[in-house]
Amino acid sequence: MNIQRLKEIREDKDLYQKDIAKILNIPQQNYSRYELGIVSMPIEKYAILAKYYNTSIDYLIGLTDERKPYPKRDLKKK
Repeated sequence: MNIQRLKEIREDKDLYQKDIAKILNIPQQNYSRYELGIVSMPIEKYAILAKYYNTSIDYLIGLTDERKPYPKRDLKKK
């Protein structure tokens, strides 16, 4: 997992850890631990960040270098 990507994308947006912590509704110290790789971030938090940054969870964790989010799936089609 690419924990460095969390810091890079945050800094690209000129945000501080406290800004992202507020979005995730957690203390800044908890978010700092995620960026440092001390604690694993829950998937629910990655989903919030992917939506906020308009990217995919795969990009945030380093499985792809493609920043664009995946196309939305139409749940009505079967």
